[in-house]
Amino acid sequence: MTMKRYFSRRAVMMGLAAAGCGLGAVPASAADGPGLHLPGGEGPGKGKKIVLMAGDEEYRSEEALPMLAKILSQRHGYDCTVLFSLDPAKGHIDPNQQKNIPGTEALKDADLLIVSLRFRDLPPDQTAPITAFLNAGKPVIGLRTSTHAFSGKMADGGWTYGDWQKGGFGMKILGETWVAHHGGHKTEGARGVIEEANAGHAVLRGVKDVFAPSDVYTVKNLKPDATVLLRGAVTETLDPASKPVKGPKNEPLQALAWLREYTAPDGKTKGRAFCSTAGAAVDLCSADLRRLIVNAAYYLTGLEVPAMADVTYVDPYQPSFFGFIKDPNFWPGRNLKPADFGLGKATVAMDPPGSPAWPYRDAAGAK
Repeated sequence: MTMKRYFSRRAVMMGLAAAGCGLGAVPASAADGPGLHLPGGEGPGKGKKIVLMAGDEEYRSEEALPMLAKILSQRHGYDCTVLFSLDPAKGHIDPNQQKNIPGTEALKDADLLIVSLRFRDLPPDQTAPITAFLNAGKPVIGLRTSTHAFSGKMADGGWTYGDWQKGGFGMKILGETWVAHHGGHKTEGARGVIEEANAGHAVLRGVKDVFAPSDVYTVKNLKPDATVLLRGAVTETLDPASKPVKGPKNEPLQALAWLREYTAPDGKTKGRAFCSTAGAAVDLCSADLRRLIVNAAYYLTGLEVPAMADVTYVDPYQPSFFGFIKDPNFWPGRNLKPADFGLGKATVAMDPPGSPAWPYRDAAGAK
């Protein structure tokens, strides 16, 4: 399989050296089991814990969530644990492995869960901590394919996670499930348009220009009691400067980010959720999309949202473009482990065959 490499080893090493000198690198620990643990530094989130679950075949959540965890831990003080879809025999990261995300027991004392998942079907021992977290009414952030995070037979205590077509986790917790691509996949992007009625909401502080090269999703099941923060305008191209297309695709605009209240699996407890159908690894080159997610973390953990949250990368970030990787030798050959995303480390972008040219990774993330 031929892959494109987007930055040199020398550039990575220079960037890591600079990052290490500026931060005083904090090593990851195995305190939370098989995931990547990033102890919180100083900041308003100190003393609060976030668990991030990465597991999708297409949008490179295994790259995106460690980057977000570094920002949340090193810039804002949150203790962060990132969990990955792992090969159960060899322990390497394998986004195509739908049945194994070990370490969910880290949710026991977590204050927030961030998920970027697609069609996972986890065993009962990995599902039970998620159910307990939700039954406690604790907050959830869901990104991109998390509207259809689970599939198959996954259930717990009579509560169905996996029946995404009839109202699984996505519908019950985030308010929407998988419907369709509203924009042209890999040809049309998405620009966030602030919902005027909610423009003063704290989660939108400092958020002006969200652009995502992943296209707009159709949203048709979201209830009127959700608080829509952004709508997604389909853009002409994948260029961050692209203009919205004219015509029915943007009439009306689809919801792109919202807040809502959920009912827990026990049917008694209420909790709050934030969802954005943007969230591919390349989408997060948009500083304002990163800021929107960080703001949501502050808001959902009961902290005052900053006027302009710091979302500067901690380590170099050059994400891979989205797309399925079906070669059975790719993930074993790459042999990525959770520790490979630790502080002071960065992975090389490797785009799937057939990816469009997208030369905006540096420019988009420099804001």
